[in-house]
Amino acid sequence: MTDAPTLAPAAPTTAAVAAVDVRRGQRRGIRLLVAYAVVLMLIAFWPVPVDRGASGFLRSISTAVPWLTYDVIETTANVLLFVPFGVLLALALPLQRGLVVPLALATTLVIESGQALFLAERTLSLRDVVANVIGAAIGLVIAMLIERRKTPR
Repeated sequence: MTDAPTLAPAAPTTAAVAAVDVRRGQRRGIRLLVAYAVVLMLIAFWPVPVDRGASGFLRSISTAVPWLTYDVIETTANVLLFVPFGVLLALALPLQRGLVVPLALATTLVIESGQALFLAERTLSLRDVVANVIGAAIGLVIAMLIERRKTPR
C-alpha cells in the first residue's frame, strides 16, 4: 500500500479575494447606512424645522455674502445631507449601483410626503426632492471614483 501524496491547500484566487472584499465592504456599508438612516430620519421628521434657532445666524451670513440667501444655504444643506446616502448605498449595493438614484428619490419622496402629512410646521418641497437626489448622485460618483482609484491597473 502506497501513501497518497498530500496536497497543500490551494491559494485563494484573485476573484475569491475580490469577492470577500466586496462582501466585507457591503457589510460595512450596510451598518453605516443603518446608522445614517437613523440620523436622517431624526432630521427629516423633527417636528419643527431644524434650522429654527439659526435664523439670526443665517440672516447675518446673507447680509455679509448677499448671494448666500436662505434658499441657497438650505438647498446646499440638502445636497450635502444626501451625499453620504449615495456613498453608503453604493457600498451596500456594490452590484446594483443603478438602484442608488431611484432609492434616493423614493426615500426623499417618503420624507417629503411624511412631512406634509404629519408635521404641521414642515412643508413638502420639490426643491428639496431635487437637491436630495442630486446629493445622492454626487455620493454615488464619489464612491465610484474612490473604488476606481483602489482598483489596480
